[in-house]
Amino acid sequence: MAVPLYQAKAEFFKMLGHPVRIRVLELLQNGPTAVRDLLAEMDVEPAALSQQLAVLRRSGIVTATREGSTVVYALAGGDVADLMRAARRILTEMLAGQNVLLEELRDADVEPG
Repeated sequence: MAVPLYQAKAEFFKMLGHPVRIRVLELLQNGPTAVRDLLAEMDVEPAALSQQLAVLRRSGIVTATREGSTVVYALAGGDVADLMRAARRILTEMLAGQNVLLEELRDADVEPG
């Protein structure tokens, strides 16, 4: 029996649901990057990064190529970068809305009741 699309989407977003994986995807938007360069940009142990890169690689969202002793990771397609940009826009809108609400709450606290 086939997995319903909504369930497959949920599994996809669950796979994305780790801060290290999100940071890797953000960094890879700038182009293929060696593991040592990813480590230099992140506050994470090499073993933890390796584990999260393996999850991304198994999912097919990133690719890994070996150049001598160096492993270079890249986004598997441009859609991932589009998704990361869309997430940034959505979060920006959500936070802007929260700031408006926060200002309204602060104004309400100041007004005489």
